[in-house]
Amino acid sequence: MVRLIDEENEQCGILDTREALDRAREAGLDLVEVAPTSDPPVCRIMDYGKWLYEQKRKTREAQKKHHRHSATLKEIRLRPETDKHDLEMKLKRGREFLEKGHKLQFTMFFRGRQMLHRDRGFAVLEEITESLRDLAKIERPARMAHRRMTLLLVPK
Repeated sequence: MVRLIDEENEQCGILDTREALDRAREAGLDLVEVAPTSDPPVCRIMDYGKWLYEQKRKTREAQKKHHRHSATLKEIRLRPETDKHDLEMKLKRGREFLEKGHKLQFTMFFRGRQMLHRDRGFAVLEEITESLRDLAKIERPARMAHRRMTLLLVPK
């Protein structure tokens, strides 16, 4: 004995299992046990293959949306004597990252005697923050750690 729900989502009442299977065959669909723990168990007449396909499609769409909205940390590396054109290209790339919703970290490496000119590095990072102020806000301002200077920006 099972409680049967037909293909139009209407309850048919409590039927014998053989009779429920016959109705499903007449409709050209499957008899699927929906709630096995209830008394009597609930069965539904449906196209099981189509239902499985739709479930997989929904989970795939959910994963796509989840992946698209996850913000990752992108890093752009510089040197204190980066050329003006190179800096513009890096800023353009950084702008693209911020528009996509990613966090952006600028890392400036100092080698040898460049450590004497840390003020130049701070000036370059300040120029970067000014040019990206319309898209981003500062999460962690420029600071020096050993031989590298970092600046962390997040999209507004």
